[in-house]
Amino acid sequence: MLYAFELSGEHDELPRKEILSCLRLAGFGFKEHAHLDQCLVVDIEGYVPDIDMRLTAVAERLAMSHHIVRVAGMCDVMTEDIISLAEDCDISEHIVSGSTYLVRSKRIKHYGNEVKREEIESRIGGTIYRKGYRANLRSPDVEFRLIITDRAVFGSVVASVDRSTYEQRAPHKKPFFYPGVLMPRVARALVNISEVKPGEVLLDPFSGTAGILVEAGMLSVHVIGLEVRQMIAHGARMNLEMFGANHSLLVGDACRVPLKDCSVDAIATDPPYGRSAAIKAESLHHLYLDSFSEMYRVLKKGRLAVVVSEIPVLEYATGAGFSVVDVFTQRVHRSLTRTFTVLRKDR
Repeated sequence: MLYAFELSGEHDELPRKEILSCLRLAGFGFKEHAHLDQCLVVDIEGYVPDIDMRLTAVAERLAMSHHIVRVAGMCDVMTEDIISLAEDCDISEHIVSGSTYLVRSKRIKHYGNEVKREEIESRIGGTIYRKGYRANLRSPDVEFRLIITDRAVFGSVVASVDRSTYEQRAPHKKPFFYPGVLMPRVARALVNISEVKPGEVLLDPFSGTAGILVEAGMLSVHVIGLEVRQMIAHGARMNLEMFGANHSLLVGDACRVPLKDCSVDAIATDPPYGRSAAIKAESLHHLYLDSFSEMYRVLKKGRLAVVVSEIPVLEYATGAGFSVVDVFTQRVHRSLTRTFTVLRKDR
């Protein structure tokens, strides 16, 4: 069965990587069907009611998506093609007799400018009405959604991501704030891409104000943070306690991690750059060299480390023994480009 994930558009690759990681975590058998602009369509194996239920749990974990839609059909972005699709497709797997419905559409960027939103919603609604169902604009049983992107994707909403919860955890709303930290949605995406499961252990050896650790802790992951600056570590503890994270927070050096070999299930971290005065290391080069070696040492075999950086880290990562799974970038502003590097410990 095809399912479409309506992506947030915050990044070209990060939302897609997050979805695929969460589907693997949920144990789905799947393959990518189409990667459209701000829409990922995935073919998921299994019994539809079971898939729908499990995707609801996936939506609770995602940060960079809006909706998950069970696809009824796809077509070219032309008004009459879309209406024909709505008339011809079998919606019996999407709505049962006696249920009410609502139709909503979403235009991605410049696609389908000739398709008028109110007109298309009304006409699709009319086709569903003629099939014997009643509309309800206030509290429908089923929401049908049309995503207008490279193609028109039509189906019923299975689950939605409550992105407002991430706004409630914005850095300046936490007990302790320090400039230059990752936003909660980015931090959650990193945690998801690390493929850490509830009950497992995630390490951030450069924990800062604990933005990554808070997001992992909210997924019932035990988090371990290492922070060299005592004042920042104290503030990080306040943040972790506010959100009830199961945590261990240590004041220490990422170049000498006080953990046993192969003792953590995942790593997600945002190493410092350009803040050398606050780092107790011989140089930034030695900080990265030694910290990557330590990350490799404490990570379990076959597991992932996700690193956000403002400088290239492949030399340090491969030198420590990691294999590279993925590298993608995000331009934050004119003078800042973040690189996301996904690493695996194979040996």
